[in-house]
Amino acid sequence: MKRITFLIIVILPFVGLTQSAEYKIISYKEAGTKAPNTHYIGEAWLNRLFSADETLDYNITKATFKANSTLNWHKHDTPQILIVVEGIGYYQERGKAPKLIREGDVIKCEKDTEHWHSSSKKNDVTYLAIYGGGKPTEWTEVLSQKYYDRVSEQLNED
Repeated sequence: MKRITFLIIVILPFVGLTQSAEYKIISYKEAGTKAPNTHYIGEAWLNRLFSADETLDYNITKATFKANSTLNWHKHDTPQILIVVEGIGYYQERGKAPKLIREGDVIKCEKDTEHWHSSSKKNDVTYLAIYGGGKPTEWTEVLSQKYYDRVSEQLNED
């Protein structure tokens, strides 16, 4: 009885100090859902980690593109940050040379800059995309398999 009374006296004052609402913990390591094959070639998986709302001005999405998969040309009305967390891929802005991107690379694409990004021909790539939550992505042009194959030959990831 003394133990129970002691615990009540010691613990009870702290009960009111704890937060009542649970918080949500999510993992970026989860694959997410297979994306509908609308604006890309190949196979992609998306895990929408955070979506913009009244308290958050940006989205954070994990994207995994299987080897030989690419997005179409597109642009955003805010800057976009890509953080490559695994694999090898390609990135290109309109009018500039394509680049090989690897795990650890961080890319900032300025707002309204037309670009595309993808896995490489032989490797999957996974990145975190951070971008504003205003307007949806504007898809501007289909990136053909032929163009993608030329980039792959040019960058030769081996």
